[in-house]
Amino acid sequence: MFQLPNTCYSGLALATLLGALSPTTSAGEMFAKDSKWMLGDWGGTRSELLEKGYDFTLGYTGEMGSNLHGGYSHDRAARYSDQFTFGVNMDLQKILGWHDTEVQLTVTERHGNNISNDRINDPRVGGFTSAQEVWGRGQTWRLTQMWIKQKYFDGALDVKFGRFGEGEDFNSFPCDFQNLAFCGSQVGNWVGGIWYNWPVSQWALRVRYNLNDALYAQVGVFEQNPSNLESGNGFKLSGSGTQGAVMPIELVWSPRVNGLKGEYRAGYYYSNAKAQDVLKDSNGTPAAISGAAYRSSSSKHGLWLGAQQQVTALASDQSRGLSLFANATVHDKKTNAIDNYVQAGVVYKGPFDARAKDDIGFALARVHVNPGYRKNARLINQANGLDDYDNPGFLPVQDTEYSAELYYGIHLADWLTVRPNLQYIRHPGGVSRVDDALIGGLKIQSSF
Repeated sequence: MFQLPNTCYSGLALATLLGALSPTTSAGEMFAKDSKWMLGDWGGTRSELLEKGYDFTLGYTGEMGSNLHGGYSHDRAARYSDQFTFGVNMDLQKILGWHDTEVQLTVTERHGNNISNDRINDPRVGGFTSAQEVWGRGQTWRLTQMWIKQKYFDGALDVKFGRFGEGEDFNSFPCDFQNLAFCGSQVGNWVGGIWYNWPVSQWALRVRYNLNDALYAQVGVFEQNPSNLESGNGFKLSGSGTQGAVMPIELVWSPRVNGLKGEYRAGYYYSNAKAQDVLKDSNGTPAAISGAAYRSSSSKHGLWLGAQQQVTALASDQSRGLSLFANATVHDKKTNAIDNYVQAGVVYKGPFDARAKDDIGFALARVHVNPGYRKNARLINQANGLDDYDNPGFLPVQDTEYSAELYYGIHLADWLTVRPNLQYIRHPGGVSRVDDALIGGLKIQSSF
C-alpha cells in the first residue's frame, strides 16, 4: 500500500504555501521573492553584520522519493529525508584586520529514510547510487566545517586548514540533481571508505596556487579515520582511530569559450593506509576458497576527470542557456568494488521568458563493478553451496548499474527552489535479477 509520511506532507505544504507568496513584498522583508533569505534582512541587522564580516547561513534540503515501478520490492511507499545547515563565515580582515583571512564554521543535521535502501536495492548487498542523495553518513548532528583560510602573495597562494571534506575542494561538482550519481564529488561515492564527502569532516590541509586567472593547481592531505563516519562521533576532534592519509592533487582550468564559462578538472588521489584486496589472500588464492583472511595492500589510488561548459546563452541574459557536463572516475581494481564510473548530462537555465530562473536537467550514469569483486561473490556462494537467488543466504552478484534523471527546477523565490524529478535505475545495485526501477522524486532547497 502506498503511504506518504507526515514529514513529506510538511515539505509539500511548505513549498505550496511559499510559492503563493506575494511578489510585491519588499526585498528586506520576510518571504520576499527577490531576497536570498526567507526570513529577510532581520530589519537590516543581517546586512549590517555582513558589512562587519559575519555572514550567517541557515539552509534546508528536503528530498522525497517514491518507488513508482519495479525495484527489489514492489510494495509502493514514499520516503522523506532532509538536512538542516547552520553556518557562519567570518571575514577576519574586517573583524580583526587579518589580511585575506576567513573562518568557516558549519553544523549539519540529517534525518529521515531513503527509498533506495529496501524498495529499490536488494538489502543483501545494497546499492551504489541513492535516489535521495541527502540521506547518508548517519542521521545525526555533525561538525561539517571548521576551517581557517588565508591568501598570500596578492591571492596567488591560498592555504586552508581545519576540518572539512575532500569534495569541498577536490573533484567538486554541483548538487542540483537528487540522485547521488549526479550530485557532488563522485570519488567519495565510489571510494567512500576513505574519501569522506559532506557532511563528514576530518582534519585536513589544502594548498592552492593560482597559476593565472583561469588555472590553478592544488594539493591536499586529509586524515583517513573511519571513526569519523560513526554517528556518535559527529563532533570528534581527536585523531584516535586514524589509519593514514588521503592525498589528492588536482589541476583546475576555468576558461571562457566564446565568452561562456567552463570548468575542467583532472585529479589523482593516493591513500597510504592499508587496503583489503577484493578477492585474494596473502598466497594469491581466492580467500573465499581458502578461508584465509583477504590480503592487504599498502595503498589505494585512483583518478578523476570532470568538465562543465556553458555552450549557449541569450544575448539579453548570459546566465540563461545550455550547459553540458561529464565526469569520470577510475579506481584501484585490487582493493575497490567499483573500478570505474562515468556520467554526462545537460542543464538548461531560463527555458522560458516568464520563468527566467527555472532550470531543466537530464543526466545518465554508469557504475561498473570490478570483475574481481564479482568473482569473489560467486566463489562465496559456491563455498556455501548456494545457487538459488531467492535463498536468504545467497549473495547477489553485482555487475553494472545504469541511472538516469530528469528534473525541472521551479525557482519560486531567490531563497527557494523546488525540483520535481523522475529517476530510472537499470539493474539497481548492479544486480540483474532486480527489476528496473522508476522513482518519483521531489527536492526542496531553501535558505532561511
